[in-house]
Amino acid sequence: MSEPAPKLVRIDPLRLRMERRGKMVTDATIFASRAIKLEPGAVRQLCDAASLPPARKVLATADIHVGFGIPIGTVLGLENAIMPPAVGYDINCGMRLLHTPFSRGEIDTEKIAADIARDVPLGEGRENLQLDKAGIEAVINQGVAAVPALAQRSGHRAWEAFDPDQFADDLQRIEENGHLPANPGAVPKTAIEKGRNQLGTLGGGNHFIEIQYVHEILDAALAKTFGLFKNQIVVMIHSGSRRFGYEVADQYMNVAAARPENADRPKMLSYLPTNSSAGKNYIAAMAAAANFGFTNRHIMALLVRRCFNRMFGPTPLKLIYDVTHNMAKLEKHGGSELWVHRKGATRAFGPKRMAASVFAQTGQPIITPGSMGTASYLLVGTGDSAESLSSVNHGAGRVMSRTAARGKSRRGRIVTPALISDEQFKRSMEGVKLITGDRRKIKEEAPGAYKDIDEVVRIVVECGWAKTVARMVPLAVLKG
Repeated sequence: MSEPAPKLVRIDPLRLRMERRGKMVTDATIFASRAIKLEPGAVRQLCDAASLPPARKVLATADIHVGFGIPIGTVLGLENAIMPPAVGYDINCGMRLLHTPFSRGEIDTEKIAADIARDVPLGEGRENLQLDKAGIEAVINQGVAAVPALAQRSGHRAWEAFDPDQFADDLQRIEENGHLPANPGAVPKTAIEKGRNQLGTLGGGNHFIEIQYVHEILDAALAKTFGLFKNQIVVMIHSGSRRFGYEVADQYMNVAAARPENADRPKMLSYLPTNSSAGKNYIAAMAAAANFGFTNRHIMALLVRRCFNRMFGPTPLKLIYDVTHNMAKLEKHGGSELWVHRKGATRAFGPKRMAASVFAQTGQPIITPGSMGTASYLLVGTGDSAESLSSVNHGAGRVMSRTAARGKSRRGRIVTPALISDEQFKRSMEGVKLITGDRRKIKEEAPGAYKDIDEVVRIVVECGWAKTVARMVPLAVLKG
């Protein structure tokens, strides 16, 4: 179905327009400055997204880069259709940010990082909390709300940090309160089998736990509301639904590809009508994976709290927010109901849309990581983002592939030299304690493999979609 990519026309310093032509059913917009390098492959993929029959709104944020079928950094509004590849394999990959009462220099961040690494398994294929049938069904049905029941069913070390009052406050600070309506019957058996022992694990790739300090307060009033101050130690967690979500995505991508409406369309561009049984089942299974992802981050946060408590005595680590950046939701925009797919994009609701929450006065918090060795940001949605379907970028975005960053070798012989040398990597991580489960692949996540997070966030702010609250810098990084 692919045709030559239409020419991108810059309409202002922050926006490029891909005008409709050929099989495209709508225009597409990329929000990027001249300083942002765009991959031709990612632009081509965005054109493919705009050529899908149910597409009504297509855009990409400044962190756009090549993904599976749909670019990472895409926001796609479909009418009466749901698209598994536009959510991705890591359903409800997302961010969680907690703050501590400590300032930089008051604690040994390297020691606490080492303790966390002993409690939270790093890397792919790892296991932690063991769930029986009743336990996994509780997570599928209830999401984070299942945690108190799980704590009564096992003696896992995570429950040492469970506090009922803190838990009640946590639930208010998780997107959708950590729960979407799901159906265990729609979940593939392989998802349950391979995911049931993975709660409380980080995973590989770009997933991380970082101990950071607040380098700069950018809005004093908002920072005070969130309990933030300069030089404060905070903890950021980035992970998703692990193998559970992967199996859900894989099965339903195959289901979508086999449907007659996708006969001339590759698997990576297949979608499901939402009124079909397959579409309804995917929505229910996607929600189950989302519940798993929310719960996974929550249990890792409990393990982080446990480490602080064991080292410093009872220590309040307050949750600021937990937000997903791989999800599809039915939302109303401009008078129309659309299934808004955010693939490597973050919801950014303003105060009005958050009226029924604890963020009614501030707008929704947005957690935007850079790359290890660089900065991350806390922002809040302004509500002035109809053009982006109330969405912003989910991070900095890659400028080179993982293979390009680390190079390629075969039988000890270099096939493709690494674009990032060992010395460059070492310099980029100066002052940061790195703990990783796979040193062979760690250069894939080098700061030089990513775009400039400061520029990416500047675009969001100048578009009027969000306000910056604080800029954080890592002291210790735990990677899979």
